[in-house]
Amino acid sequence: MKTDFEIAHEAHMEPISKIAEKAGIPVEVIEPYGKYIAKVPYNLIDENKVKKSNLILLTAMTPTKAGAGKTTVSVGLALGMNRIGKKTILALREPSLGPCFGMKGGAAGGGYAQVLPMEKINLHFTGDFHAITSANNMIAALLDNYIYQHRDEGFGMKEVLWKRVLDVNDRNLRNIVTGLGSVTDGIAAQTGFDITAASEIMAIFCLAKDEDDLQRRIDNILLGITLEGKPFKVKDLHASGAITALLHDAIQPNLVQTTENTPAFIHGGPFANIAHGCNSILATKMAMSFGDYCITEAGFGADLGAEKFFDIKCRKAGLNPRLTILVVSAQALKMHGGVDLKAIKTPNVKGVRAGFPNMDKHIENIRKFGQQVIVCYNYFATDKNEEMEAVIQHCKEIGVGCAPIYSFTEGGKGAEKLARLVVNTIEKNPSGNLLLMYKDEDDIEVKVKKICKNIYGAKDIIMKPSARKQLERIKALGYEHFPVCIAKTQYSFSDDAKAYGMPKDFNITIRDFVINAGAEMIIAVAGTIMRMPGLPKHPQAEYIHVANGIIEGLS
Repeated sequence: MKTDFEIAHEAHMEPISKIAEKAGIPVEVIEPYGKYIAKVPYNLIDENKVKKSNLILLTAMTPTKAGAGKTTVSVGLALGMNRIGKKTILALREPSLGPCFGMKGGAAGGGYAQVLPMEKINLHFTGDFHAITSANNMIAALLDNYIYQHRDEGFGMKEVLWKRVLDVNDRNLRNIVTGLGSVTDGIAAQTGFDITAASEIMAIFCLAKDEDDLQRRIDNILLGITLEGKPFKVKDLHASGAITALLHDAIQPNLVQTTENTPAFIHGGPFANIAHGCNSILATKMAMSFGDYCITEAGFGADLGAEKFFDIKCRKAGLNPRLTILVVSAQALKMHGGVDLKAIKTPNVKGVRAGFPNMDKHIENIRKFGQQVIVCYNYFATDKNEEMEAVIQHCKEIGVGCAPIYSFTEGGKGAEKLARLVVNTIEKNPSGNLLLMYKDEDDIEVKVKKICKNIYGAKDIIMKPSARKQLERIKALGYEHFPVCIAKTQYSFSDDAKAYGMPKDFNITIRDFVINAGAEMIIAVAGTIMRMPGLPKHPQAEYIHVANGIIEGLS
């Protein structure tokens, strides 16, 4: 089979104006970024149409390090839905340079189910990530300057909570000291970097309902605690207008197309293991405004991405998905069935069956949110039909619809069976009112416990002293009504990345809380998860190059 690169470059792309016309977007209002990308004004969102559109969430069982293929499936399903006559538009996250040059490579789908132009989307795209990075770091610079300029007036910070960010995986920046040198070089401070996907600006960007809401949230960002014990926020810097100006262009959703010219909005890109893992509310509502069906995905497994999609994004935006699709693969099932990682591509029906408890737990969890769920078997070239049939039979036994998808090799044609199952399921038995895992009025510890016990299957939580201290601060500042975003390994229900399958009798250790007062959520940091990833021994960057003016290796 041809490579992703070859398929992407052989695909016929239509001018972005044609894609806008196909979606029903007035061509005169779009702002083209070259021939095949455009910004679309968010004021085109029609809340009445949003209510009528069918929102479909793609999530997955606990993935392998190569992922479960959710983006490829999301793109493929959109192709299949349009092939059977259903006007469907995608809403996806923007790729981060961290994974692109790190372990996973590009994040624009794969094979014959890609969003295009793939290289631009995977790299600088429309500059949204750079704008978010700049906005975050401008706040850091303004804060450091404020401390420096007002130090002789007795102003000082007991604790600075704001960090800088960078859109690369760089473990050396996790813990650093700034302000070294002469007295004019600033005030020495211990700090660190997070990756841009973990920035509170990214979360605000994805949760804001418009530019005014964006500025309001930026104003409310908690930067630290003064020597007098008072909270210090961005509004104290009088800088929210400047930060909003940096994001003025970025906040408009990006329109692109698929390998079969299906419209797709790609906007925002938080990770689901360290952030809330969903594309922007604006892009989702834009897709719902112009499509009878909107397909979106939430990062990593359903214990992370789907839970946050429901408890944070849907809670904030008033969204109610009609259906949730759980993507499974033979490789993931075998990994969670105890098969050695080096052998998960080898046919092993027994190993597939041994992994069913992990899949079943995710199905059970999705149903707890009042969601109708079906399973999509993502077929890989190394799979055998017997492995797929074992999954289909098991789903039949537990009363869950299941269909394979072959969109990686066949594009939309290979997704038609899944597309028909999706439409039939929604028409016959759509999900009812969304049920949330906790109430706004629950205190933060109760919210964390409900997620850990009901979704992860933990016995209890262990709260480190540093986390207890932060809980006291959260309560004192009046932030207990915020939803919780748990930062946890994506490879296990537990906080142990190597505890595959369906672990039993485990506790979740919460070592810290991070207050996102602007994003209006509380980050609970579990286990040893890092908000600045590192690079593997052989990063994907080793395979990316430019040949004859063409970027290759972004697969």
